Amino acid sequence: MRVIAGTAGGIHLLTPEGMLTRPTIERVKEAIFSSLQFELPGMRVLDLFAGTGQMGIEALSRGAKCADFVDHRREALDLVRENLRRTGLADKAEVHCMDYESFLQSRKTRYDLILLDPPYGENFLEKSLKIITEIDILSNDGIIISERPVGKPLVGDFPGLIAKKDRRYGTVLITKFRKSIEE
Repeated sequence: MRVIAGTAGGIHLLTPEGMLTRPTIERVKEAIFSSLQFELPGMRVLDLFAGTGQMGIEALSRGAKCADFVDHRREALDLVRENLRRTGLADKAEVHCMDYESFLQSRKTRYDLILLDPPYGENFLEKSLKIITEIDILSNDGIIISERPVGKPLVGDFPGLIAKKDRRYGTVLITKFRKSIEE
């Protein structure tokens, strides 16, 4: 696994052993960031289920202003910290060891880009989208990128978010949401 483009492009990132973390495959990551390339510079990013940190690191490498990385597992955050150090992007990042609900409920900051790639076997995606819309931490015209397995429907109503068509990459579905701006 490596950073694809930007200031840290080509740097290999550490990955965990075992199955507790499921890094986004490179082809999916490249498609996501190609669709965001002109919007990333200056963005404030939240990588909510950070795992290795590769998604938030890719955003920073491509010009995002700063990023918060959140995971409840210390081992995962040790990897995030090491990957930030390897890429020289640690000064643009904050790492938070806490569960996603507690983190979201404690936030006053608004984000321009929120990356959601939670464990597939849980309903964390729907819960996090619901909390994000309730506490309104997505900036006007902000973007949420969510990842889930093919065959797992996204159930729920997320007021204030407009979902674009799902994009399928093998066994993965990516949904891009944009905050709707009321006129």
